[in-house]
Amino acid sequence: MSESSPLLEVKKISKRFGGVHALEDVDFRLYPGEVVALAGDNGAGKSTLTKIISGVFPPDSGEISFQGVQISLANPQDARARGIETIYQDLALADNLDVGANVFLGREPMTRRFGLPMIDRKRMREEAAKTLDTLDIGLDRLDRPVRALSGGQRQCVAIGRALHWQAQVMIMDEPTAALGVPEQRKVLALIKSLKARGVGIVFISHNLHDIFAASDRIVVLRRGINAGERATVDANPDEIVRMMVG
Repeated sequence: MSESSPLLEVKKISKRFGGVHALEDVDFRLYPGEVVALAGDNGAGKSTLTKIISGVFPPDSGEISFQGVQISLANPQDARARGIETIYQDLALADNLDVGANVFLGREPMTRRFGLPMIDRKRMREEAAKTLDTLDIGLDRLDRPVRALSGGQRQCVAIGRALHWQAQVMIMDEPTAALGVPEQRKVLALIKSLKARGVGIVFISHNLHDIFAASDRIVVLRRGINAGERATVDANPDEIVRMMVG
């Protein structure tokens, strides 16, 4: 795959839920090292589209290509195995577990002690620390339950987990919601770091300020259709709002 080829591409994706047409012939492309924001009002189809990309829903029609190859995603595990990770607004972190255990959640390394298999907690913390250090995420202790962390720190752990498992596409659902201004800035800085690594990011937010601060391109959905897209540098918030509401 050349640098000018899409990392991820969906073509003519449609999805119905009973009588509701959630998506209709939606096209979407994401290139390496690019942040594409999905903008749209509630019910526009943003969540449905990202759930199809992440393997939660199968499309009724259309196709998905990843790294130039058409794929079919049976479930979210299938998407993760291909390098497509989703960071949901609720983060899907286990509050009672520490940082290392959350980074390896469901994929814990094992060791043997006294002839018995045991989870290798030391290795989990060491590898989690290395990953967070590469992103310049400073957590003084990795042995505390993540419930003790701030909202921004928890967001960093979720991003670090995706990077550790070599995600090439990250879907970020409202990553700055409910964060203070300094933590919002930290998350936006992390997004720039991920871009420099060639990670493609799908950025979903109702905050137009964050969309303009983080994205390279804005794709607007309205009532299940692609209402248009703009390069962020050529767009303005009023234009995007007009596209959202028709």
